[in-house]
Amino acid sequence: MRHPIAAFALLAALALPLSGCGYNEIQTKEEAVTAGWSEVVNQYQRRADLVPNLVNTVKGYAAQEERVLREVTEARARVGSIQATPDLVNDAEKLKQFQAAQGELSGALSRLLVVTENYPELKSNENFRDLQAQLEGTENRIAVARNRYIQDVQGYNVLVRKFPTNLTAKMFGYAPKPNFTVENESAISKPPSVDFTPPAPPKAPKAPTPPEKKPDAG
Repeated sequence: MRHPIAAFALLAALALPLSGCGYNEIQTKEEAVTAGWSEVVNQYQRRADLVPNLVNTVKGYAAQEERVLREVTEARARVGSIQATPDLVNDAEKLKQFQAAQGELSGALSRLLVVTENYPELKSNENFRDLQAQLEGTENRIAVARNRYIQDVQGYNVLVRKFPTNLTAKMFGYAPKPNFTVENESAISKPPSVDFTPPAPPKAPKAPTPPEKKPDAG
């Protein structure tokens, strides 16, 4: 019985200094980063899953917009080619590639939605309207998840860089993590939107004013 008790006492003695030097806090912050990353990936995947149905619906009404449809399809394929594993958050170059691919898909989808403005029948299609609403909602969730993730990484990085927790971080191999680079966070936070309200009918032209009658002579 003495050996288990002695081992427990040793572990307890080691745990006290670890908790006091920030080890537990580092663990908590890293778990928050991992959870935040999972949410970012889930929302981006949700958007990617909407793309095939959106493209097929648009194609049914606007097949001649081949270039824009191809851009969306190719951008989605590039997104799918990047394995968004948990390890990606520790690789600055891979995170940059992931962000670039998602940015290309965002741009392609925005251009596609602009093109649909030229097709009133497509805009009135119930399936298209539903897909557009789902896409807009997903873009909102992506913006929220990105912002939370950025804050989680910032909190983690501050902790592993500041004294004295930086000593614990180095001892146990906790390095700062790369983060999303956002040139204009306020612009990223606004999802692309398309107004489906039908335009107001043009005003009828004014009737010409009848010429004044000249008084009869005499």
